[in-house]
Amino acid sequence: MSRLEKFVYSILESKAKKFLVITLTLVALVLSILMIPTNLVKARMLPGKSANTFSVYIDTPTGSSKEQTKQVSDCVINYLKKEKEVTDMELFVGNGIPLDYAGLVKGAGMKNSENVAELAINLTDKHTRDEKSFNMISRLRPKIKTDCESLVKGTVIKFIEQPSGPPTLASIVVEVTGDDLNKLRELSLDVAKVLNKTKKVVDVDIMGDDIFKKYELIPNKDKIQRSGLSVEQVNKILYLAFEGMAIAHKNSKDEAGQIDIFLSLSQDSKKFNNKSLQALKNKLASMNLMNQKGMLVGLTDVVYIKEVKSRPMIMHKDLNRVINVVAETDNESQVYPLLEARDKMIKYFKDKGYKVEKEPGINTYMFDLHLTDPKSGKKYLLRWDGEMKVSLDTFRDLGGAFIGALILIFLLLVIYYKSFALSGIVLAGSFLSIIGVIIGHWVANIVTVDVFFLTATSLIGFIALMGISSRNSLLLIDFAKSLMEAHGMEKRRAIAISSATRAKPIALTAVAIILGSALLASDPIFGGLGVALISGTVAAVFVSLIFIPVLLDNSKAMDKDDEIELHHDPKDISITR
Repeated sequence: MSRLEKFVYSILESKAKKFLVITLTLVALVLSILMIPTNLVKARMLPGKSANTFSVYIDTPTGSSKEQTKQVSDCVINYLKKEKEVTDMELFVGNGIPLDYAGLVKGAGMKNSENVAELAINLTDKHTRDEKSFNMISRLRPKIKTDCESLVKGTVIKFIEQPSGPPTLASIVVEVTGDDLNKLRELSLDVAKVLNKTKKVVDVDIMGDDIFKKYELIPNKDKIQRSGLSVEQVNKILYLAFEGMAIAHKNSKDEAGQIDIFLSLSQDSKKFNNKSLQALKNKLASMNLMNQKGMLVGLTDVVYIKEVKSRPMIMHKDLNRVINVVAETDNESQVYPLLEARDKMIKYFKDKGYKVEKEPGINTYMFDLHLTDPKSGKKYLLRWDGEMKVSLDTFRDLGGAFIGALILIFLLLVIYYKSFALSGIVLAGSFLSIIGVIIGHWVANIVTVDVFFLTATSLIGFIALMGISSRNSLLLIDFAKSLMEAHGMEKRRAIAISSATRAKPIALTAVAIILGSALLASDPIFGGLGVALISGTVAAVFVSLIFIPVLLDNSKAMDKDDEIELHHDPKDISITR
């Protein structure tokens, strides 16, 4: 300990060395914080989770047949069959898979149309598998999307991972809000175009129905009555021809209720040669109904065909019309693609003549964009949501908790020491542990195969470090003050001795924290917490033993109110009050 005492004392005696310590510490603080905006350390709410299952959502264009959806689904299945880690899979055409954790908010339970399908894929156990599920998805996604989406133009295939935190609609969600529905569709297409050109953004989709041409079969009631038929007859044969229906019931002793006898035409009979009006007329011309007189009446004689446009589903949020544009990120934090896409959108819409305004002030929706149409003067809103929004809210809330912890610690220290200066020194030392937290994540990112993100659990570890760092500083200050007051020791010598004496309990505490946190460092979710505690504790030790003594030496708050007189013999010290 004498060596450490001499080392600290030599620093305190030299103004140049004290200046060097303060400068190096501040430089380390600035450089470590700059690692976040420069992408050396990437921030994300929670890292990727290697699971034993994932899902594939297949959305063919609105109005596509079940056969077309099945064709795309079979293409995806053929790719997945080649994967040795895939144990089994199940396909659901026309509806979603049974609700899972991700599907709770992604609307899987509400899907009920021929143009949608979902695949549930089960993998071998993650503990026996070399490749993580999110890496497998990242590898398979480009191949499957390239070959399978081209089978039906306009198809979107999305790979859905089980979230490690709260499930959201998507990693990135852009809510396009306004009054003009046609303009909303146009803006949503523009937003999707920008997202498709943004790096690391995949599975871009518009949550809105496509507008397509369709034909309505309308019964002619006058002709039906004159032909001796009923409207019910016409409706039933139309439904029977294209959908099928229950025509009778069967009772069974093994069943509590009646069993429907379902009649449907064969798949070949239901198919059309093409999607033209003539093909529909030819199909209807082959159908006849028998009237009350036993005469056959052609179906085309009692119905007429009307060409109309489809009616898209209209979605609302907070009483405003909205179309959601969703996207996922490929092993990337949502924040960085968001910032890149936002800048591109500002330029894109300005080039199209829109007046683009950013959300004023710093608030929950500070990344939103307000658009004004130059021709009509109507206003539209691009609001960012999804996992990205959850990440920003989480970091904001944890940042608020961190500031609250700082204020409480500061107030308690002011009450204890009755000094703002000493309380500020303790607080400064506590905050500087962030140097170790960020550098620790940078090192972990280098030595690990996957990207090691600065997560919400990392910030929780940093907040926990505040108490540990404050304790180290308190040990030094209290011991130095006791040496000065009880033994009349000179301030610099007291600070140097307290650093050397308290180094052992501080180091033992640090070792205990590091060993206890080592178990967390390898966890996929709480790894950030473990790394933050380990690296932050190491930084806190150096800050407490080197940086805090320099601040104490420069602080007048450490000077005693008592006047101390030192005799010529340094061993003989007397205190005169």
